[in-house]
Amino acid sequence: MQPPLKVLISGGGTGGHIFPAIAIANAVKDRVPDARFLFVGALGKMEMQKVPAAGFEITGLPIRGFQRGKVLGNLGLPWRLLRSMMMARRIVRTFKPDVAVGTGGYASGPVLAAAQRANVPTLIQEQNSHAGATNRMLAKRAAAICVAYPGMDRYFPKEKIHLTGNPVRQDMVRLAGKRERGFEHFGLKANAPVVLVTGGSLGARGINRGIEAALGAFKANGVQLVWQTGTPFLDQAQRAVREAGYADAHVHEFIIRMDLAYAVADVVVARAGAISVSELCCTGLPSVLVPLPSAAEDHQTSNARMLADRGAAVLVKDADAAGGLEREVLRLIADPAERTRLGNAIAALAKPGATDDIAAEVVRIARKASLNGNTEQ
Repeated sequence: MQPPLKVLISGGGTGGHIFPAIAIANAVKDRVPDARFLFVGALGKMEMQKVPAAGFEITGLPIRGFQRGKVLGNLGLPWRLLRSMMMARRIVRTFKPDVAVGTGGYASGPVLAAAQRANVPTLIQEQNSHAGATNRMLAKRAAAICVAYPGMDRYFPKEKIHLTGNPVRQDMVRLAGKRERGFEHFGLKANAPVVLVTGGSLGARGINRGIEAALGAFKANGVQLVWQTGTPFLDQAQRAVREAGYADAHVHEFIIRMDLAYAVADVVVARAGAISVSELCCTGLPSVLVPLPSAAEDHQTSNARMLADRGAAVLVKDADAAGGLEREVLRLIADPAERTRLGNAIAALAKPGATDDIAAEVVRIARKASLNGNTEQ
């Protein structure tokens, strides 16, 4: 009788890394109910709460990223990295995984590197159209690399690439029959256009500033606004809406029922993080994307440009958000045919089976390793 498969998963820092990791784990569990999982994240980051809430065990590393403009805050980074690498090696030796999976985030590098040193096969889930430096280095010894965009052989060995798309939370993109519930949930009218604004789980300052500047014009044009601000901008957004007398603007710190928000949206304004883009593809919603300029290696601009070049989204630079969002959103609201064209184009890029495809590859690699007994922890 074969022992249960053991899967080590590392991914976190933002919802864009955490939720795909959880989705992959759940899909593997559906295929192999007795599989065992251990997540590894960064101490103090949101994965330390989100992963246990999803029913999985997690352990944390003291690693964190470089903090721009904070010289003193970066002094301990080499020590944190060294400690994290030592802890990752110990985790691999103790857990003895059959496969290690990385979805991105601070902890993924040390964990996958430690697994590769122990001859544990690794699977990289590269979410963006521009591959990060860590994944490019890890790719040399990876067993498989699951990507969301074509042409990734400019970063990775072609024979290891699987074009799967990004894992998305299926409950978030199943919108059939939810529109009326969405109107009720958000207190909206069914006879006026709805603009959904979301900057991700942590908010987006550039987008929020642009929407604040557009409140008067949105109100004058009868636009209903569902605005997720994130915590830092919440008070300012509420005050701006109140001062504008904008009764049809609904401000939220965080939207839990994103499926209902997508269901009512006529236009979406969002960052261009990989998972946000993948969700928009699966929902087929016309979108205005505002890439985060400080994202590592400007990967969000690469994601947004890939869609814009295919006529599947509108790109507005963060620096142009103050006037650009008002202009582009109102243009789309006034042009139903353009919204339909954008929606059809972005839907054509969707890969709704991504989670199952990645899970199948994880199980294949893990079973092969388990049968061969080729790990040396």
